[in-house]
Amino acid sequence: MKITDVECIPLQAPGRTLVIVLVSTDVGLTGIGEAGLQRRPRAIAGVVDHLRRWLVGEDPRRIEHLWQRMYRGGFYPADRLIGSAIAGIDIALWDILGQALGAPVYQLLGGRCRDYVQCFLNTAYAPVHAHEDRDLSRFLSQGDPAAAAERARQLLEEGHQYFRLSPPAPGGGPFEPRRAARQLLEQLRAVRAAVGDKMELMVDLHTRLVPPDAIWFCREAEPLNLFVVEDPIRSEFVEGYRQLRRHTRLPLAAGEQWASKWEFRQAIEENLIDFARVDLCIAGGLTEAKKIAALAETHLIRILPHNPLGPVCTAASLHLDLAIDNAGPQEIIFHPNQTLPDVFECAFQLEGTHLSLPEAPGLGIRFNREAARRYPLIDSEPPHFHTEDGAYTNY
Repeated sequence: MKITDVECIPLQAPGRTLVIVLVSTDVGLTGIGEAGLQRRPRAIAGVVDHLRRWLVGEDPRRIEHLWQRMYRGGFYPADRLIGSAIAGIDIALWDILGQALGAPVYQLLGGRCRDYVQCFLNTAYAPVHAHEDRDLSRFLSQGDPAAAAERARQLLEEGHQYFRLSPPAPGGGPFEPRRAARQLLEQLRAVRAAVGDKMELMVDLHTRLVPPDAIWFCREAEPLNLFVVEDPIRSEFVEGYRQLRRHTRLPLAAGEQWASKWEFRQAIEENLIDFARVDLCIAGGLTEAKKIAALAETHLIRILPHNPLGPVCTAASLHLDLAIDNAGPQEIIFHPNQTLPDVFECAFQLEGTHLSLPEAPGLGIRFNREAARRYPLIDSEPPHFHTEDGAYTNY
């Protein structure tokens, strides 16, 4: 079996760009993958085109060998951009291998450790009831405590075990991190009062705080018994988690912006985090994610795969979750069975709060190339946050 082509196909889905990677072979099998950094689709397409010349004519079953070639080729190690392109290709190679052997990918990764995967939602994207006040989402994003409590009650009624919030985001105005953190605390207190201990509360600070403010936030939030505080500080400053660790008892998570096991190494080996937020579509695909999970397991650190993307990222994350012992709940932002359903056909379902067990060979995703042409890439300006004095701050 030989690789005959590697293609990058960016699609415009509602609320998100999906950067799809297809790997074709001379025996008629085509694997599908997805690349991260979805706000840089043209850059990803350029990297995929560059890597294509190293892949055409190669045996797609030599996954580790091809991963090393792509990551270490050209002398310079891969960064987030190249890591995202490698991830899309790597996931597609695992899909091909599963199809060739007639087995779902999780069987190739060692077999399943669980019968289904528990999920949590990004609250801002959570489904709403038909009778719900249409202003609820707007009030929620503006930091309204009553809106947060109402959304939590709705999700609890639907059987959800986790409720996650982020700092209120501005609607085009300035963003002051400390002010937003105070609003977030008020929302969290309202949610805890509304649902008691029936839901686990999660916070995604989205790398928006500096260490002193992150310490202050965590200390204020400790009485709320949070399940995890995610990305309180910028991902570039791993050492900052050592400072946080000394001052808070709350569980910490980081890693959604890290591109390899080398970037996870310090946080894991020094026990600076409790959850590794590996993004399979940025950190080199399933090949690298399995290694990061194994490294984390040696420190009793759980994996919370980051998933802001489409059905392919969800499928790859699902197969990893099924095959490792230290998987935590799985993030879902976009419903895999409702995101461009004419383009993606999934062999698994989001059933209530669970992702079901895929039985189809490979990833369990069928891709309709003709339907995909109806969703061409739309260039748009990514969101930018700034403080009141005009200085740039993290989105």
